[in-house]
Amino acid sequence: MDRKHIYNPNSNESLNDRRIFGGNPHGILNFTKAKYTWALKLWDVMEANTWFPREVDTTNDVVDYNKNLTAPEKRMYDLVWSQLISMDSFQTNNLADNINPYITAPEVNACLARQAYEEANHSKSYAVMAEAICDNTDLIYEMEKHDDVLRKKNDYISNVYEQLAGNVTEEKIVLAMFANQILEGLYFYAGFTSVYSLARAGKMLGSAQMIRFIQRDEITHLLLFQNMINSTQKERPELFTKELKDKVYEMFKTAGALEIEWGKYITQNQIMGFTDDIIEQYIHYLIDERLKAVGFEKLYDVKHPIKWVDDFSRFNDQKTNFFEGNVSNYSKGSLSFDDF
Repeated sequence: MDRKHIYNPNSNESLNDRRIFGGNPHGILNFTKAKYTWALKLWDVMEANTWFPREVDTTNDVVDYNKNLTAPEKRMYDLVWSQLISMDSFQTNNLADNINPYITAPEVNACLARQAYEEANHSKSYAVMAEAICDNTDLIYEMEKHDDVLRKKNDYISNVYEQLAGNVTEEKIVLAMFANQILEGLYFYAGFTSVYSLARAGKMLGSAQMIRFIQRDEITHLLLFQNMINSTQKERPELFTKELKDKVYEMFKTAGALEIEWGKYITQNQIMGFTDDIIEQYIHYLIDERLKAVGFEKLYDVKHPIKWVDDFSRFNDQKTNFFEGNVSNYSKGSLSFDDF
């Protein structure tokens, strides 16, 4: 498949002809006419959720880091930032270079462009946290050069993106959507929960607030790719063969094993409320939730083992948690519309 043209004045594509990929777009972004109305709603949520790293006060976190964290907690904290920095760095480039050039629905292009900005904003937040709190900022940013487990995880994720980006086919685009769903809905969560575990013990509360902002963004990113997958299933059901589904399940299994290994590695079974057994069950629960959201059967059928995480991921004005609530609850504004 070829990348779409930036401007295509000879296109006579109608609104009904529009496709997530494989369409023939004019190249003009018109927010008053869209086939995928969920994308317009999601744009409004993302816009209303705008935030900046300077909004978070990390003053007390500096004290906690230097005086109140145990050695295992400090090690975990440093590794968490190193891994999150990697994920958002990958995604900022991946969206612009590997995904958006092949998406032919302009309203979806807009959401992907907004997501790329938000990923860069997350990178800015990590820089603020690492510079203000950690002992060695340079080490945080170069941790994969010294830590084999982090390097293994980074290598696998980046290699998947590279493989799907080369010689692009329709199947590869579909698999890339799932790869992005996995990144947004799985690879961040051991890190997020590790910081919430510290906050549950009354430590690093500013860091937990920063993670709340970031996780709220990641939920909209997850919804974006899940809607892209679901819309493609309706448009192109013939692409979702048994062979493709088997590949998707294998991607989830491998990603789950990688995230479980990472969670156990950074916590070393020494973080209260986030033990090895809980990490494994939690990641399996998340995998099931992601599969269910795109109409696939569950792999593990396990219960949510740490519902207290939902309390830490809420904002004060939210009445429901990220997994059960209406997307309007994630917004700073007062948007009102049906579930996606």
